[in-house]
Amino acid sequence: MPLDAQCAQIVQAAAQAGAPFAAADAVAIRQGYAATTARYTHAVDGALEVTDRTIAGPGGPLSIRLYGFADNAVGSRGALVFFHGGGWAVGDLDTHDHVCRYLAVHSECIVIAVDYRLAPEHKFPAAHDDCVAAVHWVAANAGELGINPARIAVGGDSAGGNLAASVAIALRDTRGPALALQLLIYPAVDFTADTESLVENGEGYLLTRDDIEKFTGWYLPDEAAREDWRASPQLASHHTDLPRAWIQTAEFDPLRDEGRIYAETLAKAGVEVEYKCYDGMVHGFVRMGGMIDRTFEALDDAARALRSAFAG
Repeated sequence: MPLDAQCAQIVQAAAQAGAPFAAADAVAIRQGYAATTARYTHAVDGALEVTDRTIAGPGGPLSIRLYGFADNAVGSRGALVFFHGGGWAVGDLDTHDHVCRYLAVHSECIVIAVDYRLAPEHKFPAAHDDCVAAVHWVAANAGELGINPARIAVGGDSAGGNLAASVAIALRDTRGPALALQLLIYPAVDFTADTESLVENGEGYLLTRDDIEKFTGWYLPDEAAREDWRASPQLASHHTDLPRAWIQTAEFDPLRDEGRIYAETLAKAGVEVEYKCYDGMVHGFVRMGGMIDRTFEALDDAARALRSAFAG
């Protein structure tokens, strides 16, 4: 399928304005990434109680944002612990606020967004450790949060999908809180990968192969760490006994094949997994509902997967 017309407009505008991740400085990229939020944000219907708070993290105070409902005290709702994308170096609670709101309303679950530490100031495994700690906190405080502790999922987009996958493995290996689902939206799962999609989509579709290498260098300056399963979940010693997975990729995304291959790996290990590649889409489209109509197809699919996992 050709590049979606709405995606093409975004790609063209980005090319005219300069590559979105071209700056050498992480702070400048963060400012540019945050600035796109106003254009990409979509409206979300539904009443939510949104609260910012701070919890104890392995590296100090950790900010989270809770998206809840007036009847939280019932204690039967599921919870999605959400890790935002942005190459482990950009993004925050605000850049993905509209995504979290949509998922909360349409999956009827409580969402807890995590503002994990960013590279290059905080290198691997800081982000991974923060995300593991956040899930432990949610499970330990399920009663206060109105959450059924048997209905906890992890999820995220891009770098956030990477973190969700590695958290799922970490919790399995340490007998941590059981997870109902891992929601992986165009995840990066293998820093050693050299796939067809990296070649086919490595230029001209917002996220480039050079961008990926830049972010990787900030997050993983020690090249040996790229083979650590906490960075590359695809390289874990085994993938058995992991929670069911819903994996989404985009056709014109350099990370497309990593998500597909991870879905195949999980399925071969006996994990219940569903996979869908969205034709015509580019990396990051799930954050672009203000400009791309098919964003809502992907978000609705994710919400259905969450509802199904929490009902099981």
